[in-house]
Amino acid sequence: MNHKLTTEQRNERSEQLDQLSAREIITLMNEEDQKVPLAVKQALPQIERAIEAIVNKMANGGRLFYIGAGTSGRLGILDAAECPPTFGTDKELVTAIIAGGSQAIFEAVEDAEDNGEVGRDEVRTRLHSGDVLVGIAASGRTPYVLGAVQEAKKLGILTVGLSCNTATPLSQWVDYAIEVSVGPEVVTGSTRLKAATAQKLVLNMMSTATMIRLGKIYKNLMVNVQATNDKLRHRVINIVMEATPTTEDEARRYCDLAKGDARVAILMLQCKVDYSTVVQALDKSGGHFGRARGQLMVQGK
Repeated sequence: MNHKLTTEQRNERSEQLDQLSAREIITLMNEEDQKVPLAVKQALPQIERAIEAIVNKMANGGRLFYIGAGTSGRLGILDAAECPPTFGTDKELVTAIIAGGSQAIFEAVEDAEDNGEVGRDEVRTRLHSGDVLVGIAASGRTPYVLGAVQEAKKLGILTVGLSCNTATPLSQWVDYAIEVSVGPEVVTGSTRLKAATAQKLVLNMMSTATMIRLGKIYKNLMVNVQATNDKLRHRVINIVMEATPTTEDEARRYCDLAKGDARVAILMLQCKVDYSTVVQALDKSGGHFGRARGQLMVQGK
């Protein structure tokens, strides 16, 4: 069956790969990599529909789960792990599940992907009806991922499938199918290359656009960033300075008053209100910066 998968086909351009110099190899890889964003562009309508559905679920209290095996699973883990520091989300809001568990993050557990029942169990024990499950599989036919999305469908959980082939079993099972066909890999079947790059780009879009729509960004500033080290504490001060006409000393003072929360510092400065008033507005808006700001602006008139 694999001969039907473009990700498993031989790439004619790299048939003499073992005879090439290092410069020739990386030139070829670079040329092939340039096809990836163009393939992602073709899938933008699919990605948009999936994001709108995810935003709707998460705005109503749902959580986002990624599930995958091997490289696909690791990419889900990477994206989920970056959401709390970037967008100030609870670590439970975006979660990644990988076939083989934590061991598979650092080393290959190849047979884990073949067990669809384990994927079903993960969904039964960890997800609720209001959540979203994104199945990630370059082939679009990984049993572990298929089992998970099939169980999710049975439980009424919204499902999204991200694959790098067309007309896949994964796409047939999910509510929203995203297919990014990047073509054969330079090293035949090594989907850690173009396919993985495509998946990373789509996951970047999915989490970022979702969080922006949920009010985690102001203009293009990471106002929800968590100041957990010196670099990020300086970033918070710079963000406050970018968002408000203020000096570095004043920005630092307001960051202290805001307990390191850039959102609170910005709104205190922009709306001329105290800490507790801003916190109440953010709570009332569900943490949506734009709505909280609008509410405070109206109150100040």
